[in-house]
Amino acid sequence: MYDPTVARLTYRALLGRRRAAILFVLPALLLLIAAAVRTFNGADDQIAADVLGGFALATMVPLIGVIAGTGAIGPEIDDGSIVYLLAKPVKRPTIIFTKLIVAIAVTMVFSAVPTFLAGLILNGNGGQVAVAYTVAALVASIAYSALFLLLGTVSRHAVVIGLVYALLWEALFGSLIAGARTLSVQQWALAVAEEVSGAGLIASDVALPVATVLLAGVTVAATWYAGQKLRTLTLAGDE
Repeated sequence: MYDPTVARLTYRALLGRRRAAILFVLPALLLLIAAAVRTFNGADDQIAADVLGGFALATMVPLIGVIAGTGAIGPEIDDGSIVYLLAKPVKRPTIIFTKLIVAIAVTMVFSAVPTFLAGLILNGNGGQVAVAYTVAALVASIAYSALFLLLGTVSRHAVVIGLVYALLWEALFGSLIAGARTLSVQQWALAVAEEVSGAGLIASDVALPVATVLLAGVTVAATWYAGQKLRTLTLAGDE
């Protein structure tokens, strides 16, 4: 299910100069904000939770997921180079699964690692805030990567749609509208963070068992459907 050649090509596409520069911007901004907050407010567990929840998990993680998930396959479909990959003796589900693994790895590195470092800067992991949000970023990275990889497979406007989802649904509606929170990857990840922290600093509108099922279900369903759409794309190309 994992092809090293496909993985190498995907890593090269995602970590090229231009895309890598974009991936570094948000983590750098998070660390800068964390340092400024610590300088002016000192170590405060609640402020640390607010910064990591409000910026890292609600904004940075989904945006990096958009870049990595759509970038893992979208550009190849747009410029037609996917045809050369599909011509190789590699199963379509293997292509999708390999690209998903790469997207997850890139999203985790550029979101979970800076989240943990920011948490240490903010309050030295007081109340397990840094660890809790790091774990939340890790699980959210998996679901976001699957969703945005699917989006990159089915639409040529995947980046735009992904940005609208990340900025409006997750960062805005997911924070303000109760019903939207239930269908938010951010809230599912927060349920995991709440369990890890256990200090009353983090709260989610979704119970942990439900959040776990939804995270796993969305990841599996999105990955499976992306594989099916890639098969359809092959048939369309053959015709």
